[in-house]
Amino acid sequence: MRMTDPQRIIVVTGIGVVSPYGIGIAKLHDGLLSGKSCLGPAKDIYPGFEGTTAPVSELPHFASSSNARYSRSDRLAMVAAQDAVADLDQQQSSLRESGIVMASTVGGLSEFDPEIVKDPAAWYRHYGLARASSYSVARVAASVGEHLGIIGPTCAVSVACASGSMAIALGAHMLLDGAAPMVLAGGSDALCPFTMSGFNSLQSLDREPCRPFDQNRKGLNIGEGAAVLVLETLAGARARSANVLAVLRGWAMTNDASHPTAPQKQGIGLAQCIDRAMDMAGCGVDEIDYVNAHGTGTPLNDIAEANAYELAFRGRKRPVPVSSTKSYFGHCLGSAGSIEAAITISAIRSGVIYPTLRLTDPIESTAVDWVRGEVRNQPVSMAMSASAGFGGSNTVLLFGKSGRASA
Repeated sequence: MRMTDPQRIIVVTGIGVVSPYGIGIAKLHDGLLSGKSCLGPAKDIYPGFEGTTAPVSELPHFASSSNARYSRSDRLAMVAAQDAVADLDQQQSSLRESGIVMASTVGGLSEFDPEIVKDPAAWYRHYGLARASSYSVARVAASVGEHLGIIGPTCAVSVACASGSMAIALGAHMLLDGAAPMVLAGGSDALCPFTMSGFNSLQSLDREPCRPFDQNRKGLNIGEGAAVLVLETLAGARARSANVLAVLRGWAMTNDASHPTAPQKQGIGLAQCIDRAMDMAGCGVDEIDYVNAHGTGTPLNDIAEANAYELAFRGRKRPVPVSSTKSYFGHCLGSAGSIEAAITISAIRSGVIYPTLRLTDPIESTAVDWVRGEVRNQPVSMAMSASAGFGGSNTVLLFGKSGRASA
């Protein structure tokens, strides 16, 4: 059922992004529009590691690595959060008392060298306990609060690759519960040799740039980055004359309850998640103009996701346009869902759908219009961002144009 009460409509009034294209949603949009892939040899960062990845090249001085209290995941989050609230007076009570929901899967693990397993005591003596204290994924949320002086409720989320999206969904619930006047929600994860080695041991990595939804896909690439959305109710945004960027019309979370790492083959859990998000938004299958897919490029994920779209969009008059922007900068793990939420909003605001790179032989699907080749210019009134993580965690976010906020 579509909500009409301004106290119950959740809107996005700020977006902060750190990606391999730079800082800010404009640089991310321009990078995607250019069709430039940020993926390159992992050995440039980790000598001896054969693979492909996409690092963030520069961070501002305040996020330098000199302060051992903050991990790289913390610092990426701090930069994205500061970018998200750039138009806000940081003394404003709504910001100071806002909630924070930040996701991460790596957290401070990026600060630990593999050498630690050989002699932990020597490692701690060399680097000090300050570096070790940044390990917890909860530090990412706390770091954003410390940096911006926010004293409202703070929550950390870590449910694998759906974490960034789920943080946004939980942030919306926090607003509906009246726990905070505003919520900063998103995710942050840094490149880390431990996680790259882990995915390599699962035989999930493609040594070349990934090819999501292609019949010849071989696996994913690992990236890094962060994104934070400023969420508030429409009533709150109107009260401070805020610029509404998009409306979060619906969201849902489900669990496959199937396997520790592999998705449920038929995509039933994700399909149910899509159905519930559309029910919340009060929209039908024909109203979705674009889906920003999870689209990792692994053999199991992509077919399960394609099956989910077959189930969820059955009865639609035309196949739904779908693309994976992980083909540009890899899978950013706990921050992937939040970065892709920002991209989904960008697609709505710009009327542009970004194609999946290197998609030459798509998975066959009657329900999906695989967007590939050139950028597609078309009106996008309502778009979906889908995330599916290890353990079967699914989250779907459904965004609409800001002009519909008063509907």
